[in-house]
Amino acid sequence: MKSVKIVVEKHREGYVAHPLGLNGVIVGEGDTADQARADCQSAIRFDLETFGPEALDTESPVLEAFIAEGHD
Repeated sequence: MKSVKIVVEKHREGYVAHPLGLNGVIVGEGDTADQARADCQSAIRFDLETFGPEALDTESPVLEAFIAEGHD
């Protein structure tokens, strides 16, 4: 599997992870960031096995990801 950037978010109920630059909707969740990331990776593998390599973009439009805060 090619390298995929995964965003992990912390919520009150736990962690949510989602990949950047993939077709479709893939999400992972868990009580920890590592569990959410692992769940997301498992979902990516399942998606690839089910839909084939075309489930991944050939060239992800996401070159870099970061978090920035805006102020009014």
